[in-house]
Amino acid sequence: MSRTQRTVSSTNIYHVMFRGINRQQLFEERQDYERFLFLLEKYKPISGYKIYAYCLMPNHIHLLIQEGDESLGLAFRRIGSSFVYWYNAKYTRVGHLFQDRYKSETIESDVALMRVIRYIHQNPVKAGLCERLEDYRYSSFVDYGTNPLIDSHLVFEKISREDFYSFQQTDSHDAYLDIDDHPKKIITDDEAKQIMIDRYSCFGTADFQRLREALKEQLLRELLASGGSLRQISRLTGATIGMIRKLR
Repeated sequence: MSRTQRTVSSTNIYHVMFRGINRQQLFEERQDYERFLFLLEKYKPISGYKIYAYCLMPNHIHLLIQEGDESLGLAFRRIGSSFVYWYNAKYTRVGHLFQDRYKSETIESDVALMRVIRYIHQNPVKAGLCERLEDYRYSSFVDYGTNPLIDSHLVFEKISREDFYSFQQTDSHDAYLDIDDHPKKIITDDEAKQIMIDRYSCFGTADFQRLREALKEQLLRELLASGGSLRQISRLTGATIGMIRKLR
């Protein structure tokens, strides 16, 4: 069956969303988020796109982007292939990471532009990953006017900085591109250690190794379900990342 042709924006601006293949986690730790942002900045002058907002969620990505000298499809292949090559080498895995085709919707007005920026920035709060927009490290909200990756001049030609930040924090029930399985809240090391101690009397890697295999798997599954990352769980328990990944 042929794919549905994408709607073309008269402004060349699109709200784009990527997700991990088979609901794969895209970002396990800070370095992963930073690598993706580095690639967005690296390929920006090559592909000629402009970015008006972004939010990197653990298992999906939102971008508000304007197509430049080359198609967004080609630009995303550049970024995606570079990230997946790096990610697979880091986590000793093979194969695809992103779902085959990104989703997109056109942005045809200033009103839609402002609303989608707000929607993107509010994603982590609505998903329960943080309480305030400024608490989330991996969106463009906090340093919106100074982040070199963001072409904020277009926005500030239309609205004052004060009004922009006020609008961003206004409650919204707008419905744009999203996924139906928001990531669970990420737990801290202290929270993960408390689970290990309270339920398994496991105070560290040595105690973990003494557990029966069935209890090891049960503990690892519980840490995953509670929002622990692969690297975090591996570091706290001594289990290999490969072992933990198989339990997802």
